[in-house]
Amino acid sequence: MAELLPADAVASGLSDVNDWSGDGSGITRTVSLPTFPAAIDVVDRIALVAEEMDHHPDIDIRWRKLTFTCATHSAGGVTAKDFALAHRIDEIVAAVAPG
Repeated sequence: MAELLPADAVASGLSDVNDWSGDGSGITRTVSLPTFPAAIDVVDRIALVAEEMDHHPDIDIRWRKLTFTCATHSAGGVTAKDFALAHRIDEIVAAVAPG
């Protein structure tokens, strides 16, 4: 099982990812995409990465706005897996909607 990160490690990790916030219970980012199909494209790409990593974010879809929440449920909070996934999400969002 993945090891929970202490609060200072979560705070440090948040400074290394784009526009994420949160605490030891989970980290969250909301993005707006230019179109609904672009938003779904991002979700599709993240689904493939999540399967590859065997680590899945919670995703809330509201038209062009996506909210991602990463937490390692089996560990009861944030682990290094969540920050690894957050970095991959950031890469995918930047590829689909740069700038």
